[in-house]
Amino acid sequence: MGLAIGVDVGGTKVAAGVVDDDGHVIEKLKRYTPAASPDDTIGVIAGAVTELLGRYTVEAVGIGAAGFVDQIRANVLFAPNLAWRDEPVKKLVEEHIGRPVVVENDANAAAWAETRLGAARGHEHVVLITVGTGIGAGIVLDGRLYRGAFGSAGEPGHYRVVPDGRLCGCGNQGCWEQYASGKALVAEAREFARRSPEAAARMLQLADGDADSIDGPAVTTAAYEGDPAAVRCLETVGSWLGTGLADLSAILDPGCFVIGGGVSEAGDLLLGPARYAYDHCLTGRTHRPYADIRLAQLGPDAGLIGAADLARAS
Repeated sequence: MGLAIGVDVGGTKVAAGVVDDDGHVIEKLKRYTPAASPDDTIGVIAGAVTELLGRYTVEAVGIGAAGFVDQIRANVLFAPNLAWRDEPVKKLVEEHIGRPVVVENDANAAAWAETRLGAARGHEHVVLITVGTGIGAGIVLDGRLYRGAFGSAGEPGHYRVVPDGRLCGCGNQGCWEQYASGKALVAEAREFARRSPEAAARMLQLADGDADSIDGPAVTTAAYEGDPAAVRCLETVGSWLGTGLADLSAILDPGCFVIGGGVSEAGDLLLGPARYAYDHCLTGRTHRPYADIRLAQLGPDAGLIGAADLARAS
């Protein structure tokens, strides 16, 4: 099989890359996303792909976007960080580039990439959880991407874990991502620093003394240095993460969880508490196998690689 182009469309940037059969990115371009304009966003995608087509012979193009994609992988029904609403992305991009296009949710594409070519190789039942500002997910069951009846499966960040808990951007209260995401980690660290500034001295130092300026990288840096406050914040978020994974095991019974996203850069400082909580919350834990919990391998290119591979296989 030949080369394919994968495109990862985010709220701030479009990344397009030429990908070979083994998931290697041969060349990648980045462009600014004009997120407020659906037509301009299509134009940026088509422009980047056209530039790559001028240098490579490519079979197909896959586009990954954060949002709901319909069952036929053609239309983006809703993208929270873009102005796409019922946007016929497949049709519009194909008109520009003259190549077949497949459209997929970005987390689904990343899950496919990690299953086929990354951390979960050898597993047929995989759940990818991306722990970033929020929580994203992609699900592979029986070696196939699971998309649900309407193409909108894979949003566990918005199942509610605390009745009447923290208000979420989705409009509900107590969603998992309010307790186990990068946003939750930052909120935990800032509150800790306000409550106990002496104990949070290193995080405050990294934030120039302002609790409201503490961010995720500052927490991770301090934790790697052995700062007890930062370690405790990651333990809190990791515990919520592991508890949610146990709940997902009760529903989906995967053989492997892959953890990606920016917060996963904390490594075992996050996954250690997550594994501990998972082990202690898993239903029927003394009578069933435990799923592997692994760090993602493909990094920020996972969505692009997965989109290309899905396009090649379509």
